[in-house]
Amino acid sequence: MSNLPGDALTARDAGSGHRAHKYPQPLRGAPSAADQAGPQAADRQKLYDAFESILYQQAREPSQLPRTAPAYFRDLNLDQIVEVITAHKDEYDLKPFFYDALTTTDAIAYRHEVMGDLEHDRTLDRLNAFARKMSDMREQIARAQKLYYRLQKERWFLHAAETWCAAIRDLQADLAAAPLSSRGLLAFRAYVNRYAECARFVRLAATVGKLVEDLGAIHYCVLIKDNSFKVRKYDGEVDYSADILDTFRKFRQDDAEARRTDVPEAKDMNHIEAKILEFVARLYPEVFSRLEAFCLENRDFTDTTLARFDREVQFYISYMDYLTPLKRAGLCFCYPLIAVTDKTVSGEDAFDLALATKLIQEQTPVVCNDLQLTGNERILVISGPNQGGKTTFARMFGQLHHLASIGCPVPGRHARLFLFDALFTHFEREEDIRNRHGKLQDDLVRIHEILTRATPRSVVIMNEIFTSTALRDAVFLAREVLGHMIDLDCLGVCVTFLEELSSLNEKTVSMVSTVVPDNPAVRTYKVVRRPADGRSYALSIAEKYRVTYDCLKARIPE
Repeated sequence: MSNLPGDALTARDAGSGHRAHKYPQPLRGAPSAADQAGPQAADRQKLYDAFESILYQQAREPSQLPRTAPAYFRDLNLDQIVEVITAHKDEYDLKPFFYDALTTTDAIAYRHEVMGDLEHDRTLDRLNAFARKMSDMREQIARAQKLYYRLQKERWFLHAAETWCAAIRDLQADLAAAPLSSRGLLAFRAYVNRYAECARFVRLAATVGKLVEDLGAIHYCVLIKDNSFKVRKYDGEVDYSADILDTFRKFRQDDAEARRTDVPEAKDMNHIEAKILEFVARLYPEVFSRLEAFCLENRDFTDTTLARFDREVQFYISYMDYLTPLKRAGLCFCYPLIAVTDKTVSGEDAFDLALATKLIQEQTPVVCNDLQLTGNERILVISGPNQGGKTTFARMFGQLHHLASIGCPVPGRHARLFLFDALFTHFEREEDIRNRHGKLQDDLVRIHEILTRATPRSVVIMNEIFTSTALRDAVFLAREVLGHMIDLDCLGVCVTFLEELSSLNEKTVSMVSTVVPDNPAVRTYKVVRRPADGRSYALSIAEKYRVTYDCLKARIPE
């Protein structure tokens, strides 16, 4: 007596207690009157009735998503962040979601609300359980497609359909018990309820259940003699298993060490098993005919919207998983207020996310910084000693704005950011010997392209511009560039060794990377708002090493 060969018998808070606001609150800074109204009740009910996507209020097809990272990703180390977030998630193809900046505050609020719901551990666990079942189902379908023997392929396909039906039923029950308040997940719950109760799914689940039951009820005998075998229906023959065990019981050594070896399951049947199964199918033609018909009629038994949700929800899950070790280390994350007209920008206890990830792994403290632009202020001009955290601060500014634009919590205790139409970066590049222009001309061409494309709603980040030319020329060119940015009224950051740029007019704000007062050679990596005083650092270091003019003169004999 045997089972069928080939049968599948495998059968809160955004961070550290801090958030910018409760997520259902409008996520805006200085919104327009139209924005303040928010989605009306009728619109909200319409969303519930027509759920399409957990990431977008209207589903986007894969062809509508960017396939390559924005140009600024590498300069801001966002490519490193996304690489870590999406590691081991290749089956979901998540990177395009992290490239795709949103264009409205309500689209960002939609994601904030979902993130807020997923901060409830049980809700996150329930969706992770659904994701595991969906992954199992895809693996079972893929396995069925790779197998050689038809009957075994059909049984694995049925197993995949069984997994799908169980996943939907479990998801429906789990969502019913989940404390949801976001538009996205409430609409999704309503969609799952409708799908689980629709005639097509009910019929599918009933057919799958009946087939699994009928196949499980099949028993047969294999009669082996010499080099041949026969297969026939089981007819109540005696099971000699108990007699055999009883006969050999006296030889059992209870104190002997157990030695078990797990034999890996073969992916495909051998030809003997396949022939046995073929004979079994002849003995029970009605059941196997229904199995074949089921596979032909249900080649695509899944639902497009639920399959899209399975992929898209991984955007939230993978990002929250990425933040977990950072939160445990005491770093704060918040849902930023997003402005569309008011260019007030601020951040408290913010940090470079890529650098923080590396430092936490090395068990090294992470230095946080504050930033603020108010009123007519538009450009942060950052100066100070080398290796003092200036470039890191500039990257942090860009990271905050990009992460905010894709609806993610951002590093910091509180943040207020601007919804840009484009983000541009100019970071120093190594000179390319194949480029006949020279480094200065290359810089000028790149900066001209940025300033030509930038608008008053853009964010521009310049890092150490014009380092390859004489000081006088660098000052002249940098003044021209910042003057254009000031006239454009865009937001920006300029890291520079040219202190003259920090006080061009009321739109520029000087920030300085600091050192330990008693030891100027030691960097604090804190960037503070104050007038540039780079020369004092040089004087302090010269005095420490006794290389000032007076010290040198005193050491030279007359």
